[in-house]
Amino acid sequence: MAVFSNPITRLFSTDYPIIQAGMIWASGWRLASAVSNAGGLGLIGSGSMYPDQLREHIRKCKRATTRTFGVNVPLLYPDIEKHIEIIIEEGVKVVFTSAGNPKTWTPVLKEKGITVVHVVSSSKFAVKSQDAGVDAVVAEGFEAGGHNGREETTSMVLIPAVADAVNIPVIAAGGIGSGRAMAAAFALGASGVQVGSRFVATPEASSHASFKEAVINANEGDTMLSLKQLTPVRLLRNTFFEAVQKAEQEGASREELNILLGRGRSKRGMFEGDLAEGELEIGQVSALIRDIQPAADVLRGIWEEFLETSRRLGGLPV
Repeated sequence: MAVFSNPITRLFSTDYPIIQAGMIWASGWRLASAVSNAGGLGLIGSGSMYPDQLREHIRKCKRATTRTFGVNVPLLYPDIEKHIEIIIEEGVKVVFTSAGNPKTWTPVLKEKGITVVHVVSSSKFAVKSQDAGVDAVVAEGFEAGGHNGREETTSMVLIPAVADAVNIPVIAAGGIGSGRAMAAAFALGASGVQVGSRFVATPEASSHASFKEAVINANEGDTMLSLKQLTPVRLLRNTFFEAVQKAEQEGASREELNILLGRGRSKRGMFEGDLAEGELEIGQVSALIRDIQPAADVLRGIWEEFLETSRRLGGLPV
């Protein structure tokens, strides 16, 4: 018997409508399998993986869990065709796509019986995703870490706008790291939540220990959206961030910003632990994260607080 039944738990065959975001340099097979084993939906973040690494993570995740898990695929990835091929060959059941046109790969994945979800930052793109045939959308607000929408629409505005615009399930993301935030997202029209930053601060996340410590020590205002001329990304303030901000204020061109960004900057920061010169992608909700907990405890804590908040408000939204 299901722990909780709603459109999202039925779509993914999970116990809880909680999805762990597929974050680069954090969401490998250990984190994805831990979340899926705990009753949520774990996602492998393929954006920081070469094709052979993705195949390895999928196979290890299949050995580590009998529950449903998925893969997050940024559509701007240079080896996207190989990633899609591997996902199909390995029998992955769920794919979350982002940073691109959902029409490109949704029909291919759906033809193979794969459930497809697309991440959007506006109601306009939510409708386009629905028209492309996706099964659900993630409405990701401006508070989110990593790559972000140019519209800078907050979750409080985006979630109800998307919920009103489509008739497929809506998953809320951006600023969600607690049961209270989950209850708010449900009140705004979501049927599930995608949680990123809170799962970075877990032992199972593949991020460097120094980056995890930086996350739990972050305060309000310590993250900002940057690199808007390239692909907007929310970063923790550090030496690299200050250099980017200075360059943007002085009118740096896209080419100059690309040179400043260089290669491997995100790996240097989040995976190798260079807190000064690395790119440190994390959401605003980092200001509310104060400890490192096992992924299963994080999921259970969010769910229990969600139930308590719902009871206090007078009813459980479904």
